[in-house]
Amino acid sequence: MSIVNTQAVSASHPRLQALINRARELATVHQAAIGLVHPCDAMALRSAACIRDAAIGRPVLIGHPELIERAADAAEVDCRDFEIIPTAEQAPEAARQATALARDGTLSTLMKGSLHTDELMSAVVDRANGLRGDSRISHVFLFDLPRYHKLLALADCVVNITPNVKTKRDILGNTIGLLRRMGIEQPKVAVVAAVETVNPAIQATVDAQDLVRQGQEGTWPGAIVEGPLGFDNAFSMEAARTKNIASSYAGDFDFMLVPDLNAGNLLYKSFVYVGGGECAGLVLGARTPIVLTSRADSLIARLASVALAVVTTQDHASPKFNRSSRTD
Repeated sequence: MSIVNTQAVSASHPRLQALINRARELATVHQAAIGLVHPCDAMALRSAACIRDAAIGRPVLIGHPELIERAADAAEVDCRDFEIIPTAEQAPEAARQATALARDGTLSTLMKGSLHTDELMSAVVDRANGLRGDSRISHVFLFDLPRYHKLLALADCVVNITPNVKTKRDILGNTIGLLRRMGIEQPKVAVVAAVETVNPAIQATVDAQDLVRQGQEGTWPGAIVEGPLGFDNAFSMEAARTKNIASSYAGDFDFMLVPDLNAGNLLYKSFVYVGGGECAGLVLGARTPIVLTSRADSLIARLASVALAVVTTQDHASPKFNRSSRTD
């Protein structure tokens, strides 16, 4: 029996379930190797079992065999079901080996196990042996929210702490690229801030004005960028109308760019703990997608994150999963 109740996922978060279903379809043609880095606690082994049971990829465990075996025992999972690439006990060594395997194409995706985020990311961003791409690394969450009609991207809530407008440009580019790989030909972006007017005392509004200008000049061809917008106006057409906000896409955005990590992290946790949402999350801008798990992440979120990596690296055709409940 699967560790995750897929019927419950389908009922409560159907868009994430559709994403998982699409990854499963792709896996029937090619089983992507998912590298779990230093999977030395019970949750990491449950995640591996979940990926295996959902048939969306082939989990590969990179870490010290004895530590992995102890974690498997705690999770009541048989570690003999998985390929194990042995490393020294130290987590940074597992990160270095996993990064090397991703760099040479052996692994399609990296997934954080029980090591610290900085231990994994230090190996990823290493200039000589890491996975740096052409743009700045950023992170995106993709939310399935009960009160929104389609998947909603939110960035950056994890990696970039106080991004300036140049960094926000990279965050926008990374996320728009992801949405396009999901088949969204004209991504609609809301640059959100505390207020809807440009105020020199609020840098986020000034940045929003600059990013909108860049969008109008064709920096992201086909994408629509609006802002600054308050969260309520971006999320709700009714709120925008009530406040007489001029927005053509209020209530129908695909992506909200937040001012900084502080605002994004608060909004992300509110979506989950107050709004009843679930999400998939990926690090973008590296040569390989990276799933950065948090200790509090549900197995659904972990599975959906791997599914997102599989879909956006293998499926470049029109989307075959239902991301929306209405026609845009």
